[in-house]
Amino acid sequence: MFCPNCGKQNDDRAMYCQVCGTALQSDGAAAAVAVDTVPYAGFWTRFVALIIDFVIVAVGSGLIASATFGVGFLLSFVVPWLYEAFMLSSEWQATVGKRAMSIAVTGLDGGRISFARATGRHFAKWISVCTLGIGFIMVAFTAKKQALHDMIAETLVVNR
Repeated sequence: MFCPNCGKQNDDRAMYCQVCGTALQSDGAAAAVAVDTVPYAGFWTRFVALIIDFVIVAVGSGLIASATFGVGFLLSFVVPWLYEAFMLSSEWQATVGKRAMSIAVTGLDGGRISFARATGRHFAKWISVCTLGIGFIMVAFTAKKQALHDMIAETLVVNR
């Protein structure tokens, strides 16, 4: 399907143009959601969810490390990745923190993301960190409230 705004080719299942972000209407769909009506999750909601998830992962990693007398310290690098990737690709489409804040992570088409996309999103967060946090702050200034890692992984964070 071609974007009516910029003319670029997009996937037929896409709800938004991957180049300019304009809402796309498919012929077979009952009604496409307008850009203004999509309830994107804002910066502070996402920040509180991040803090909740950080506490959960830190406690879990700490328990593993103390139970294995420090040998499980290496798991502290794997646990956050598996936690986030499995939770985001599950039916919840959210981690426990995101679920507590009533937000979910979707693909650009509004559907559930795969484990691979959730993994890519997790590791793309390191790029957001390496930009001195500017990748996270971008949420407050982009039209679809996307952080840099959301743009890289082609995901949206929406209110439920």
